[in-house]
Amino acid sequence: MHKNFAIIGCGRIGWRHAEQISQLANVKAVCDIVPAKANDLATHYKATPYHQFEELLAAEQNLELVSICTPNGLHAPHAIQALHAGLHVLCEKPLCISVTEGNAMLQAAKIAKRKLFVVKQNRYNPPVIVLKKLLDERKLGEIYSFQINCFWNRPVEYYTDWKGSKKLDGGTLFTQFSHFIDLLYWLLGDVATLKKITANKAHPAIEFEDCGAVLFNMTNGAIGSLNYTVNSFEKNMEGSFTVFGEKGTVKIGGQYLNKLEYFNVAGMETPILEKGSPANGYGYYQGSMSNHDKVYQNLLMALDDDSHVFASAAEGLKTVEIIERIYNAS
Repeated sequence: MHKNFAIIGCGRIGWRHAEQISQLANVKAVCDIVPAKANDLATHYKATPYHQFEELLAAEQNLELVSICTPNGLHAPHAIQALHAGLHVLCEKPLCISVTEGNAMLQAAKIAKRKLFVVKQNRYNPPVIVLKKLLDERKLGEIYSFQINCFWNRPVEYYTDWKGSKKLDGGTLFTQFSHFIDLLYWLLGDVATLKKITANKAHPAIEFEDCGAVLFNMTNGAIGSLNYTVNSFEKNMEGSFTVFGEKGTVKIGGQYLNKLEYFNVAGMETPILEKGSPANGYGYYQGSMSNHDKVYQNLLMALDDDSHVFASAAEGLKTVEIIERIYNAS
């Protein structure tokens, strides 16, 4: 029997979630404060449309989970409402845009005895899986250093509605590059100390940086850098993660961490990878890899089996904490 899911936020990412839910479960209800958006998505998936989240939560009796696809700054209040209503929650990245909010979300899940997950689809990219396995099995030996490059393009036209506002967007590291910070933590552990420099060079209408550089000292002793921008001329250029270890060097590259660009590891041949998913297409720009199918397959397993490892809110909060530390650094 199919589980009943609801979606709040019927923009592009809401449609992507609906597409994947419909393969494995039932899109029972959808909600957006713009009636046309909710009605369009509801019509397509034979769901019930709502224009206020409170109405959806009050009216729908047999829901299992709500997928939160609203602007970043609304993730926390919407997730907390859903948890209070007794529902499990899958939250799009980032989990939220402050540690205070994140702690409130985790507390709400604990009180409600419900599960709170966050979307981390880049963990399922084939080259990322290879690097994670190498690190877990200590095949690279001691990790000396790393380099993360995020060279993307977001034109001025991209920043409409909530995008670009401190309150609802939060910053370039939250909206564009939180996946890279998640992978930093997932692959290499926690940050000991950091320094940063940021600037806004080409987007006068937005309330935060459009480029930056960060230096890290990790708790495992590795040092590294993150260089990021949304000012790559005309199109995305690179999204890469390079690790330099005692017994090997590995670079995951492409535009979206989707290619194994360099592999030189003691005693190992370069692995042949399965083809990864394409990038998310959004008209005049592209986002991260579209692995939402794997997200939902793992979500369903995690709902039924407490021992199944899936991106927990606690891990999502770690990403928020590191980004907050970067933004607060001098």
